Amino acid sequence: MVVKVCVVGAGPCGMLTLCAYKKLKSAGADVQVTCYEKQDVPGGLWNLTWRTGTDKYGEPLHNSQYRDLFSNGPKECLEFPDYTFMDHFKKQIPSYPPREVLLDYLQGYWKHCDVSADDVLLSHCVRNVEFDNDTNKFHVTTEDLANNKTIKDSFDYLIVATGHFSFPYLPPVKGFENFMGRSLHAHDFRNSLEFVDQDVLFVGGSYSAEDISLQCLKYGAKSATVCYRSKPIPYKFPECVKQRPQIDYVDSDGEVVFSDGHKQKFDSIVFCTGYLVKFPFLPSDITLRCGNIVCPPNLYQGIQFVNEQNSGNGRVLYLGMCDQWYTFTMFKMQAWWAAALTKGLLDDVNNVGLQKKLESVKMWEEKADSMNNDCLFQRDYIMALCKDLKCNDNLDTDKQFREWMKLKYTDLVTYRDYGHESNFDELGVAPNPNVAWWKNFDDSLKAFVDNV
Repeated sequence: MVVKVCVVGAGPCGMLTLCAYKKLKSAGADVQVTCYEKQDVPGGLWNLTWRTGTDKYGEPLHNSQYRDLFSNGPKECLEFPDYTFMDHFKKQIPSYPPREVLLDYLQGYWKHCDVSADDVLLSHCVRNVEFDNDTNKFHVTTEDLANNKTIKDSFDYLIVATGHFSFPYLPPVKGFENFMGRSLHAHDFRNSLEFVDQDVLFVGGSYSAEDISLQCLKYGAKSATVCYRSKPIPYKFPECVKQRPQIDYVDSDGEVVFSDGHKQKFDSIVFCTGYLVKFPFLPSDITLRCGNIVCPPNLYQGIQFVNEQNSGNGRVLYLGMCDQWYTFTMFKMQAWWAAALTKGLLDDVNNVGLQKKLESVKMWEEKADSMNNDCLFQRDYIMALCKDLKCNDNLDTDKQFREWMKLKYTDLVTYRDYGHESNFDELGVAPNPNVAWWKNFDDSLKAFVDNV
């Protein structure tokens, strides 16, 4: 009997799932995979668009990439062992590539696995999923956006690979109607040149506020202020970046008043306040409910949805839903785990009862709380997936992460100007770029690969 699998989303997780099925084609059960993607091309968040708000079909826009975005973590921490950056570019390149370089690398890996856009139903938006407990079938309703057609099909497994960075969260701010400048969420940020000669406030205390504030200064903003909810960003900003505690209110003159009493006027405010984890096409009983945390609840091995009611009967699989230190390599292991499970190749997992799985979820949650080190926790989590899959690849990049954090504590402006060592070649430390990040205004693939 052929097992039918529905994959929702063709970003890195969805495409890596298709890669896993291609590699496992001759093993286990026969599987028919259908992958739906609402964009016109695969790539998920790594695609850049000028649009904000909605796409050309009027759908909520998925993308949040912006021009001149460079990786904020070492490429060595997301490198595939079976297809390295050296394999792809045929030369050593610096450790902090721009968006276009990383997307090109992903596309190269898909090609390496004989996966392409032809394996995806593009411009197809999943509208509704219903699960039938009696038949163990998912009934999926999809809209072909390009042709304005409704399609219905049934599947044995559902893999949710939509990501969780596409529904922006905007916190309430008392008196915000008094602010007369430009305001936007980081999801709609596209170009730093919009903020030249402006005093800009960035609301949030994490990666987006850190990176976009520096981008705007790099391209000519007059000043950047970052405000945080609980604690300041610990890394070393240039002196021209000020950090303030959270907004108390906006006064009747349109000035922002912070909780420490400081008051200031701004031309623009960028909310770097994260995202809501939402799956509007899913019924409530199989919907993952959590924030952006390193150990989401109700996911056995971080993938298989489980609860006391056994909703979905273990046939709903989520990929990439945790807060992320590791990315591509973790997505790959999750994709292989999901593919192996649906093909009946994980006997040890299949023999674990529901109660044991619930206890395992609890154990991982307690470990995340007690370790107080999300990076090491995620490394241990990936090692657990490797054990299930009998994979011996050295995916531990704790050394590179520690080097990266040390560089950021030293200087947020210069950390991208240093190189790190790959786990998968013997070529030594990656070369430093000829043009430092702060002075580099060309984020094209060619310019970066030649910038050695």
